Amino acid sequence: MPFVFEKEGFRFAFYSNDHRPIHVHVRKAGAEAIFDVEDEVELRESQGFKVKDLAKAQQLAEENRNLITQVSGYK
Repeated sequence: MPFVFEKEGFRFAFYSNDHRPIHVHVRKAGAEAIFDVEDEVELRESQGFKVKDLAKAQQLAEENRNLITQVSGYK
């Protein structure tokens, strides 16, 4: 799983052979979420995140959306 960036304990990555829509996998302390980022950052699914941590993960994905889409190879 190619690594995009890590901040505040959140690790953002994607699968090199992943599918559209462009999305990012976020992990922290055993929790995982997937955010679609192609048009706007939108939570697709989450498991194990507290609401506060999920909100922070979404904020970080929004702040780094351009980086995520560039690294994904789709844009």
